[in-house]
Amino acid sequence: MLKHNLLIIFRNLKRHKSTFIINLIGLSTGLACALLIYLWVNDELSIDKFHEKDNQLYQVMSRNENANGIEVGAAMPPVLMEALVDEMPEVEYAASEAINPFKNTLSVNDKYIKASGAYADKDYFNIFSYKLIEGNKNQVLLNENNILISEKLSKKFFNNTQNITGRFVKFDDKGEFLISGIFSIPKNSSNQFDFILHFNVQFKFYPNLKDDWTSNSWANTYVVLKEGTDLTQFNSKIQNLIERKTKEEHISLFVRPYSEAYLYGSYENGVQAGGRIEYVKIFSIIATFILLIASINFMNLSTAKASGRLKEIGIKKALGVKRKTLILQYLSESIIISFISLAAAMLITELSLPYFNEITGKQISLNYNTSIMLSFLAITLFTGLISGSYPALYLSGFKPIAILKGKLNTSYGELLTRKGLIVFQFILSVMFIVGVLVVYKQMELIQNKNLGYNKDNIIYFEMEGKVKENLDAFLSEIKKIPGVKNASSIWYSFLGITNSTSDVSWEGKDSRLIVDMHYRRVNYDMIELLDLKMKEGTAFSRSLSSIPSKIIFNETAIEKMGIEDPVGKKITLWGREFEILGVINNFYFESLHENVKPLFMFLNPERTNTVMVKIEQKAFTETIDKLKDFHNSFTQGLPLDFKFLDEVFQTQYAAEKRVAALSRIFAGLAVLISCLGLLGLASFTAQRRIKEIGIRKVLGSSEFGIIYLLSSDFTKLVIVSIIIALPVSYFLVKNWLDSFAYTIELNLWYFAAAGLITLMVAWLTVGIQAFKAASINPSECLRYE
Repeated sequence: MLKHNLLIIFRNLKRHKSTFIINLIGLSTGLACALLIYLWVNDELSIDKFHEKDNQLYQVMSRNENANGIEVGAAMPPVLMEALVDEMPEVEYAASEAINPFKNTLSVNDKYIKASGAYADKDYFNIFSYKLIEGNKNQVLLNENNILISEKLSKKFFNNTQNITGRFVKFDDKGEFLISGIFSIPKNSSNQFDFILHFNVQFKFYPNLKDDWTSNSWANTYVVLKEGTDLTQFNSKIQNLIERKTKEEHISLFVRPYSEAYLYGSYENGVQAGGRIEYVKIFSIIATFILLIASINFMNLSTAKASGRLKEIGIKKALGVKRKTLILQYLSESIIISFISLAAAMLITELSLPYFNEITGKQISLNYNTSIMLSFLAITLFTGLISGSYPALYLSGFKPIAILKGKLNTSYGELLTRKGLIVFQFILSVMFIVGVLVVYKQMELIQNKNLGYNKDNIIYFEMEGKVKENLDAFLSEIKKIPGVKNASSIWYSFLGITNSTSDVSWEGKDSRLIVDMHYRRVNYDMIELLDLKMKEGTAFSRSLSSIPSKIIFNETAIEKMGIEDPVGKKITLWGREFEILGVINNFYFESLHENVKPLFMFLNPERTNTVMVKIEQKAFTETIDKLKDFHNSFTQGLPLDFKFLDEVFQTQYAAEKRVAALSRIFAGLAVLISCLGLLGLASFTAQRRIKEIGIRKVLGSSEFGIIYLLSSDFTKLVIVSIIIALPVSYFLVKNWLDSFAYTIELNLWYFAAAGLITLMVAWLTVGIQAFKAASINPSECLRYE
């Protein structure tokens, strides 16, 4: 019987080649999309899950209640780690970690390599399960003169990873460090760096921070809790730890699972509110919808072609074949087509992965391991069952006597189901198109919005070597290079959250008011370099006396403080008096997901560590080359490693840009698959009505009239789809836009354009078949079959 069923399936596929090809293209494309999204989702869900103590590993977080609301942050004072170990018996291990946003120069003999690094405490490798190729996890960070290097860095310096411990590496101007171990970090780690130094190395340069409970701007703190620890009870114990140490009542602590930080990193007013997990959900839904669209094609074409298989069904039923046997046969047919489609889909997936990785910024590979293969087979089997379920139940339900007497007519329920499936397909297609248009326009807003500063043609790099001791001379010489418009320096980064404080007071301040302010330590000319605009007062100038006691606030800070006519008034910062020199117009130092927060700038050249250079556009490449040569000579051989401010700005929207790119692709494929099904149904409809077309043409009907006749029913279905899809689309895109502080207006034309595009594509698809049918000679239409 199995052999017979397989033969019947093969003959049926051979007889209906066009239907088979449409189903194959639709299902293989849908499966390829689903497989790509599955690989991406699987990779996202695996991030940071590899640590042996994942169930006990937590990150310490803070809730800061202030005038901006409740802000959640991960930056902690380094001294917190010691307090947790000493005062909390539930803590098995604790460690502070700081990852340098810049690359540093490491050297062995005359070989210089730029590498990214981290600072960590001695129990770091008891907390995180990064593989140690050489070294003992309990000893590698015991000595402050030790350094661990990555497997990749070891191969660059020494061409191997064997017997490397005990050698020395020179680190910038911080001296030589002894290699105590070699480590490797898997691809599915959210942290990626090339070397690790002891955390105390930081304190050699900033000794005042070691026991400072108010310094919370640059260290992350991680703990491994002992098994059986009650998390709620532990959170209640550490909640007021900062308050007990500093008397700051507005800051409270809690811990969150470390491996959840990657996917659940977004907080609103102190409450966890999603993060990357939202995109995981979105693309999982997209994969499901695309598979449904492909499956609907199969259902529609199978039921539409049912008339060609009625005699087969009638004879089998007359001979005693049970309905469940027929159901099994037709399900087998759809499953076989699904598995043939799987083979094509895996080929498409393999060919698409390099391009897919480029868009997503990942390094996903199609490894044919048991887990992936079982998942692929399960997806394919599910698709086959969904695709074949309705046709199998529909075809097997006919009564044999009615079939053999030819008394079967298409039921209203069948037509309604088929039309309903078409409507559902195009509802999804319209929703995809609306999503693409809105995401595109929001990204366009981000690119073109006036940010309050000019980010073009600005590079920045960390100070190295002699630059720190001779900063003024270095900046002065840079400004003399032809093509350099301006140069200055800042503490770490201009963009993003770097430093904040609530220790600002002024005359008339309400003692209960807490305003958490971000701040920037800057050098002269920084405001001019960035083309920031002053609302009141003046920028920092060398001609003014007592400049170190001057401070500049942004508009939001002045609003939160409630100060009128602020220029010239005094404030107290960290116990020291400052005079307000000016008020700067608001600018977006965070992404447009956030409102502009309070911020101030003050002169502190000796505490800056990043040089920023503004370059003329017309001689950009030549100027960069001259700057590299000068930096090399000034630092005695240290290479220049710089970043573009514009590129750093773009990284704030990396997730959205990837969503935009993937949405365009998947929306296009969803519409393509829908149109394939429509093409097949239009072809079948034209073939079934071929005699009617011939009679109408003989009676004088025009080709346009025939085209209208064949297209009108499908047009009505697409219009119904558009009417249903648009309000649903509005709700979904509005929900996505709500994650931004600044958004586009949802103009009517976005939705009208999506509907019109869908309608035009449907007309084109159906029109091709209708035109072919209308062009046939009437004599061929009326010829005896």
